[in-house]
Amino acid sequence: MRYYDDTEQDPLLGNLVKDSIKSWVKGTSAEDVGFGRTVKEYRRIIRFRYVFIAVCIVVIFAIAGYSVTLGPYGISLKEAYEIIWSHLTFGHYSDTAKDYIVWQTRIPRVAFAVFGGAALSVAGAVMQSILKNPLADSYTTGVSSGAGFGATLAMSTGMVVGSMTGVVSFAFVFSIIPTAVIIAISKLSNASPTTMIMAGIGVMYVFSAGTTVLMLWSDPQAMSAIYAWQVGSLSNYNVVFDNIPIILVVSVVGTVFMCLMAGRINVLATGDESAKALGIDADKLRIILLLVTGLLAAAIVSFVGIVGFVGLVSPHIVRIFIGADNRYLIPASAIFGGMLMLVADQIGRVALSTPLPVGVVMAFIGGPIFLWLILRRGKNVW
Repeated sequence: MRYYDDTEQDPLLGNLVKDSIKSWVKGTSAEDVGFGRTVKEYRRIIRFRYVFIAVCIVVIFAIAGYSVTLGPYGISLKEAYEIIWSHLTFGHYSDTAKDYIVWQTRIPRVAFAVFGGAALSVAGAVMQSILKNPLADSYTTGVSSGAGFGATLAMSTGMVVGSMTGVVSFAFVFSIIPTAVIIAISKLSNASPTTMIMAGIGVMYVFSAGTTVLMLWSDPQAMSAIYAWQVGSLSNYNVVFDNIPIILVVSVVGTVFMCLMAGRINVLATGDESAKALGIDADKLRIILLLVTGLLAAAIVSFVGIVGFVGLVSPHIVRIFIGADNRYLIPASAIFGGMLMLVADQIGRVALSTPLPVGVVMAFIGGPIFLWLILRRGKNVW
């Protein structure tokens, strides 16, 4: 009992620890000393995280159904779902015109919005965690600017205007160059996460300057195509049904890989010393994750163009609701990012008489949201 009395007077022990010792000495239930409440609170938080993800999925399906009905050729929601169901069950829809419009022109737009937004959000969430910087995404690491330079180079040459393969190939190759530069710098100088971000920003400015020069040298016809790609659009000639498998595989495989690595990403986010203490090679793991996120973002940007703020804003919004645990943050960011990009596309199609590219709408949405996050959280933005 003397030990019990000593612990009662110990100022370094919290009340929960003291109550636990008291319950052990007196034989009382853990439920009476707060453990039950703690477990219930934890379970409530986990349930809320799953509910948040489920709500986002429901919103995606609702907006996707509405999306396929938009357009000059009127198609009801019932007809749209009948056409989709006939394809999923390998059936045949009687009205070939409506079938072609829904399956070949409108479904690709929805698919690219959902899977593209998901991939960019996952890339942003992982970059922010491993680089420990709230501004890390495909923009600040130079991936988007590299893709923009590659696409501009392809279209300004006049050889691949209107060619999906040429533009996408050029954009993809140049979009992975910034990631390669960051990795090379980290290997040569044992760079810190802050140095990697600075290297990415430096590469971004170089590619942006090169893109501006190419645009000044381009003819008016090429300029039109370059502009449409630079602002990010889901209505360009790359967004077609034949390319859905590519973007589907890239986004799903990349997201699953990051979910499997979520535990290690959590450790890495706490600091390199903590990671090394647990036997994790922090530098090697960061390079692998940077390479995968770079490829993930590069693949999406190569098809839809430069769509900003999806990878930057989505993880921050998700953190407000479910916290920073990457085991839940990564899949939730994927779902929320797909939903956000789909919503932005619908706003661009119906808000004005002239459709707005999804990249422009995302800038209008993402900018104010990001400013609000900064004002709301102040110094604790991260």
